[in-house]
Amino acid sequence: MRTTTRCEDCGGALVRDTGQFIDSGQLWWGSEGSCRSCPAAWCDEDSGPVTPEHIRQALLAAHGPVRLRLAGPPGSGLVPVLRALREVHGLSLVQARAMADELRTVGLTGTLVEMEFLAAGLRRRSVMATVDPEAVEPAAD
Repeated sequence: MRTTTRCEDCGGALVRDTGQFIDSGQLWWGSEGSCRSCPAAWCDEDSGPVTPEHIRQALLAAHGPVRLRLAGPPGSGLVPVLRALREVHGLSLVQARAMADELRTVGLTGTLVEMEFLAAGLRRRSVMATVDPEAVEPAAD
C-alpha cells in the first residue's frame, strides 16, 4: 500500500510503502519510505506472529478487514484448531481456546494476509477454513 505524507525533515512529499506478505511459511511485514525532496529514507522489515499495530491499522484502513471462518461442521476438531492457533500465533492454551471460540462462532477478522496465513495453518492441521473479504460489516458509529 502506497501513501504520501508530509516529510517531517523538510516538509516535502514523503512516499511510504507498507505491506504484509507470506514467505517461507512465515508472516512478514514491511514499511519503507523516502522523501522526494531530501535524503530522508528508511526501510523496516521483519517477521513473527504479530504485525506491528501501526502497519495493521494502515492496511485495515486502506483495504478493510476480512473474516476467517471454519468451513467444516460445527464442533468438529477442536484439538487441531487449538494446535494450529498455538503454532501460528504462539498462544498459550487459554489464549488459543478464547480465539478458537471466536473462530467457531463469529469468525476472526484481520488483514487479508493475516487471515490467509492463519487459514493455511488450519489447513495444515486438516481444518477447513474460508476467508471472506465481503463478510465484515463496518462498525456503527
